[in-house]
Parts: sequence; C-alpha cells; structure tokens
Amino acid sequence: MEGNLIDTTIAEIREISRGERITVAFSGGQDSTLVAALASEALGRDRVKLVNVCFGPYSYSRGLEIVVELADRLGLRLEFTPGYEAQEAVWKNGPSCNRCTRHAKLSSMRNSALGIIATGANQSDTWGQTGIALKDGFYAPIRGWDKKLIGMALEELKIHVPRIGEAPVREGCKLKHLLKIMANPSYHGYAVAISNEILLDCLESFPHTLANVKIAGPLSKNIALVNVSPLPPVELRERITAMLGRVEEIDEVRWIDGETKLKILANPGIYNSEEARYWIERGRLAPEFAFPVSFEWTRSTNRRLETFQVVDSWRL
Repeated sequence: MEGNLIDTTIAEIREISRGERITVAFSGGQDSTLVAALASEALGRDRVKLVNVCFGPYSYSRGLEIVVELADRLGLRLEFTPGYEAQEAVWKNGPSCNRCTRHAKLSSMRNSALGIIATGANQSDTWGQTGIALKDGFYAPIRGWDKKLIGMALEELKIHVPRIGEAPVREGCKLKHLLKIMANPSYHGYAVAISNEILLDCLESFPHTLANVKIAGPLSKNIALVNVSPLPPVELRERITAMLGRVEEIDEVRWIDGETKLKILANPGIYNSEEARYWIERGRLAPEFAFPVSFEWTRSTNRRLETFQVVDSWRL
C-alpha cells in the first residue's frame, strides 16, 4: 500500500482529537479494527476506548466473542451499549440501514462516548464517499480508504480480523436480511435471527464467499430466501432446508439457485425516484444475492411502509 498513508492518518487523528481521549465505534470488523489500531498508535492506549453497540438477537453469536478477543489483543478498554430496541423501532417502518446507523448505532454511541467518536466509515459507504472528516462529534479517519487498502493496512500491522458474519468482508448484522416491515419482532425478527445462525452453523465446514437468509414475503408469511455462493451440494441443501423448515416462524424455504426476479413494494417517494430504486437494486440488494437478480416494482398503499418490502420471488 502507499507507504505514508498509515502515518498521515495517524497524524490526522492526533490533529483532529487535539491529543484528547477518543471513542471508537467498534464492531469487530476490519474497518473499526483498523481505526482502533491507528487511534491507539496516535494517542496511546490509555486515551482510546472501544464501544460496541450490542444488537442482541440481531448480532451473530460469534461476533461478541470476536469483539472481546480483538479488544484484548489491541490492549484497549471495551464497553458494550444496547441498541436492539432502537433497531426494532426503525424496522417497524421498513428496512433502512442508513436510519439504523443514525438512530440505533450512533445514538447509542453518544450515550457511552468520551470525546470524539471515531467510526470506520470508508469508500464502501455513503459517509465515506462524502469525504467529510468530522460532523456532529463523529469522525471518519479512513473515509478515503477502500476495502483493499484497509485489508493491506491490517496485514502490514499484522492484525488478523476473524470473520463475524456471512462473508470475510461483511460484518455482524443479521437484521439487514429482513426485507420487510418488522410488525412483530417475535415473528419477523426471530425468523431472520435464527435462520442466519442455522445457516452459518450448517456451513461451518463448507467453504463459501456468501451466506445469508433473506426473510421476504407479505407480513403474514415469512419466506426464507437462502443465498449461498458457491451453491452447496444437494445433500447439504436438503439438510439446511429441513432445519429451516422446522422453525415455526418460517413458512416457506426457497433456495436462490439461479437468476431470480424480486417483487418489491415501495413507499411512493422511493417508487417515484429512479435514483432511489437504483440504489436499492444495485447497492442494497444485488450484492447480497448469490445469483443475478432483477426487479418488479409496485407502489405501496401501506402508509406505515417508509422504505421498501420484498414480497415475492421467482426463478427466471
């Protein structure tokens, strides 16, 4: 990687923080781990605190173990703060990772922060792409970095970050796979939480680059859309299907095993915006499906739906 990028980022952290204490929003993924390491180098371990927003059932079970292991390896103080109730409140009006970040993660962080809050925002997300360094007490020291540079820096610093969720570069939120309003957490929320744990447990010895269960369908029916790349052998797929089928909150299991069309209901604001639909299609949904997907959009009349909802799918 560019020789002085780590050094210039460390220098900027010192300048932005003015040498005072800093809190790192720490998920245990590659981005926040790199920020934690750079902040520690810039300010010293006694001036850096890690705070993990715990999303309860919507965090992968292995994730909390990894967070603790990494904090111990970095020699940094770690605290937890709850965020799952705020997540559920956001999802009552439809899927929205951006709102979840603002109202669940960042709001929870403010309650536990000392000084400036450093985040792992980078070129893979909207904040990083704005190029804004500091806003409302939140600071993005690696805003100009991409995933390749982040990985190279961690390798240079000899920091190994274990996989938390579905793939090596993805982190530990299961709720993003609930593609509908969470009208009933014990039905909709439980389905997405338990199905993704079951899938990863079943794939423990099967090498994969992507693995998730999307919960779609109308509010009265949970359809589990299983995405695994590469596609597992038939015997393993049958085992996974049987285990998911035994979950009372899952009404139907479908494997995404070829090009698929998704039927989406959308709030009028999204439905009437070509840019918003494109972002949901190509930025939000397509990267997390195992095969190519196309889309059929319908304008929703449900006033509670503020974003979108995937109500059906079929193989092309």
